[in-house]
Amino acid sequence: MNRTPTAPEPAVVIGLSAVVVAIRDGEAAVLTVRQHDPATGEASQLRGLPFGPFDPQGHRTFELALRAFVTEQTRFDLGYVEQLYTFGDKGRDAPIADMGAGSRARVISVGYLALTPTAIDTTAPDTEWTALSRFFPWEDWRDGRPAALEPIAAALRRWSMAAGGAEGARRQAGMRLLFAQDGAVWNEERVLERYELLYEAGLAPEAIRDRGESPPLDAQAFAALGEPMLSDHRRILATGLSRLRGKLKYRPVVFELMPEAFTLSALQRTVEAIAGVPLHKQNFRRALERAELVEGLGRLDAETGGRPAELFRFRREILGARPVSGLSLPLLRD
Repeated sequence: MNRTPTAPEPAVVIGLSAVVVAIRDGEAAVLTVRQHDPATGEASQLRGLPFGPFDPQGHRTFELALRAFVTEQTRFDLGYVEQLYTFGDKGRDAPIADMGAGSRARVISVGYLALTPTAIDTTAPDTEWTALSRFFPWEDWRDGRPAALEPIAAALRRWSMAAGGAEGARRQAGMRLLFAQDGAVWNEERVLERYELLYEAGLAPEAIRDRGESPPLDAQAFAALGEPMLSDHRRILATGLSRLRGKLKYRPVVFELMPEAFTLSALQRTVEAIAGVPLHKQNFRRALERAELVEGLGRLDAETGGRPAELFRFRREILGARPVSGLSLPLLRD
């Protein structure tokens, strides 16, 4: 009996992506790369995160594989690393980051968050530290309410009104709560939810690209939506920033972004750059004192440009002695 030949099952490729964060020139920055077209050798116009395939034969663990290909792509050695999330939705990888498995391959991506105290300039081509504000301009409230919020809110209102009924009410509630409209309070941790709402609304550049549509927004609104990234790397980046902002409060991860010796002002600026909100100086220092996370080194930093400030260190030894929480974030508005 003749049988109709069946198409081969698509391959499943496990990819690894790294959200590598540092502070550069007072701004939170992420390490980005530009993929090269294998046919032309030209670099992509879209930035992406360092990424690569997991080889079950050649790699003993995901983390070791991640460290190896990040170093290969960027010539940069990772320090602190933690697993972030697994991204496996069908169609999420369009346009697909080349994993060398053909166009039918289903890519399952495991994201990692990595932190480093120094944004070292890499010598690898098409690799650079890029400010997070380029991808999420609405997330930085350090100097007040971001201008990007207004055109975004206007576009989301039009999207909400187009649905009407219960669906329109759901959209309106999401816009109000996530983007601090109509008196709602800003929650800095909900980075991923904000990006996903913009994607659902068809406003994020990646949503427009993935659906093959034309941008429906005016130039001002489109610029406010930030720079798109390769594949779904901006969603992975939003996941990493959400995780990091939340973790500031329950684990002392911010010290992975600090040098061995630092001033309390530098520590506060780092927390503010990551959280995207201004903090009350005196209350921040009182919270630090209560937590007993730092101790003075008995010497001053003469490079502050003004009055010398005392240098401190993170009491890393307490991590093995007792449960340690993160930092309180006393907002300036409080």
